[in-house]
Amino acid sequence: MEETYIDSLDPEKLLQCPYDKNHQIRACRFPYHLIKCRKNHPDVANKLATCPFNARHQVPRAEISHHISSCDDKSCIEQDVVNQTRNLGQETLAESTWQCPPCDEDWDKDLWEQTSTPFVWGTANYCGNNSPASNIVVEHKSNLASGMRVPKSLPYVLPWKNNGNAQ
Repeated sequence: MEETYIDSLDPEKLLQCPYDKNHQIRACRFPYHLIKCRKNHPDVANKLATCPFNARHQVPRAEISHHISSCDDKSCIEQDVVNQTRNLGQETLAESTWQCPPCDEDWDKDLWEQTSTPFVWGTANYCGNNSPASNIVVEHKSNLASGMRVPKSLPYVLPWKNNGNAQ
């Protein structure tokens, strides 16, 4: 019995394709071959049913109930189910003692207490109304050399992107 079990796990063992009896496929490639051959032989595929315990078992539809009752892989699945039900009763999950830490943040309150105005590109930055210098415009420091200024807008056509037109 053990020799048969080891033999069925041999990846080099040749298996016969259920769709084309002339195909002898290595066991390690058999699942891929089944998918390919099923597409190539739809007439045969309609006459075969897939075993619910092992997708490698392709059985004629008329014999599927008999195969299900006598499938060797059924015992493996049933044993797994039995083991899971036994372990389910033995396992007790520990109650979690984690608690959410206290939160001192109040984003709404922080929003109302915020004294600085939001940054908006292209507008002058004024001090808040609560400041004694509320009517003074804060100048932005320029990193350009003296005599240079920042352009007010970008040109419509950039000189290095002239769309292939030679100048």
